[in-house]
Amino acid sequence: MTWTDALDQFQSYLLLERSLSKHTLEAYLRDVQKLVQYLDLSGQAVDPEAVTPEMLSRFLFWMNDLGLEQSSQARLLSGLRAFYKFLMVDDHLSEDPTALLGTPRLYRKIPAVLSIAEIQRMLLAVDLSEPLGLRNRAILEVLYACGLRVSELVTLRMSNLFLEAGFVKVHGKNNKERLVPIGGEAIKHLRHYLAHARTEPKPGAENTVFLNRRGAPLSRVMVFYIIKDLAAAAGVEKTISPHTFRHSFATHLVEGGADLKAVQDMLGHESITTTEIYTHLDTEYLRETILMHHPRMKF
Repeated sequence: MTWTDALDQFQSYLLLERSLSKHTLEAYLRDVQKLVQYLDLSGQAVDPEAVTPEMLSRFLFWMNDLGLEQSSQARLLSGLRAFYKFLMVDDHLSEDPTALLGTPRLYRKIPAVLSIAEIQRMLLAVDLSEPLGLRNRAILEVLYACGLRVSELVTLRMSNLFLEAGFVKVHGKNNKERLVPIGGEAIKHLRHYLAHARTEPKPGAENTVFLNRRGAPLSRVMVFYIIKDLAAAAGVEKTISPHTFRHSFATHLVEGGADLKAVQDMLGHESITTTEIYTHLDTEYLRETILMHHPRMKF
């Protein structure tokens, strides 16, 4: 089988039997094409069935030397495994040459987190004498109280506010809904905004909570600029974004002893391993505390 035939059949397999998205399908095809290019460049132009584990291992080392990030290497390996699984399913191979290839070890980047004092400074930096200030204070309070993604904040609906019960309903990734508790301070500022500062909504925006001065839903970019300006006004020198409030929400809960499964549910994480990053943040905080205050750690 030639590489052209193999790639054509692989594409059909992914489309018809795996029902992958167009984006994933194209990524898998590019991954295999990178292998073909490497084999040509290194003088190992063999048919797909003749590729050995050693060739694949050298290919991965080659991609690593080119500076490919570990996350991209892991995805590349995933594409190769899908390709050779297809060859085995179609009876072109009896053994999978990717079986013994190790996945690159991935390191989670620990996100920036605001201290409670920094969040308080940002809250106090809001000018509450202006209608937009009332809105921006409500935005910060809701972000920090509920740990929302910025996309969840800008699509928050009036009909999903259950403030008497102390909950908001959130539409998260893949349109999955979850109920998130909301605290008293956030409820107070949200109600104040809704009663005194929310602009008249444009047609179609009546059910959207946070609106711009023209009555249209806020964009994610606008929320980013609001956060950036307030951080500068509060003297917060960290590079932050709306997502920093989500990280801070989770980190402060974990530091306070919250159950990790409860934090996972509030954040809307599908996997507990995603939430576990906040246990590492807590560990780092403890380590820094020991280094700063333990008498035997000082030099």
